[in-house]
Amino acid sequence: MSSLPLRVAVVCSNNQNRSMEAHNILNKRGFSVRSFGTATHVKLLGPIPNKPNIYDFETTYDEMYEDLLMKDKEFYTQNGILFMLDRNKRIKLRPERFQNCKDVFDLIITCEEKVYDQVVEDLNSREQTTCQPVHVVNVDIPDSQEDAILGAFRICELCQCIWQLKDVENEIDDLLQAFEAKTGQTFLHTVCFY
Repeated sequence: MSSLPLRVAVVCSNNQNRSMEAHNILNKRGFSVRSFGTATHVKLLGPIPNKPNIYDFETTYDEMYEDLLMKDKEFYTQNGILFMLDRNKRIKLRPERFQNCKDVFDLIITCEEKVYDQVVEDLNSREQTTCQPVHVVNVDIPDSQEDAILGAFRICELCQCIWQLKDVENEIDDLLQAFEAKTGQTFLHTVCFY
């Protein structure tokens, strides 16, 4: 690619677990990275399976942390949500919704197929102004803390390999095929335009 930093966006549903873990790792590796969610509201696990804690995207990670701390410190400590929110608030102020961001990226990595579809649909519905390409790649990551960590390292390795390509447009498909062979995972890929 160019000598400029690779501009990366990582997107999951709620901008809490998978996208934030990848944001954290990529940031530590020197990437220009932002993270997002695509859902209409942020949902965090509640004590009853069908009763999640629901916040809007304007709620800060610190406000979510304090709310859950007051509701049930032991439960939210044991299930790791307070730890996750503590990490998140050290990275940025609040979750962000992808559909509200008009910044330009070179690479957008989604963490599940449904999110991939939402990102591609949103990009294709925007008016094209520069015709600059953006590669959208889906790396399926189950929504657990352990899988988010493993997925973040896989995303980081993928970003490092893409950054080293001389001709991304012509070489990315071969790279993704090599990653599929190495990991046994299928990667969705498309190119959209700004």
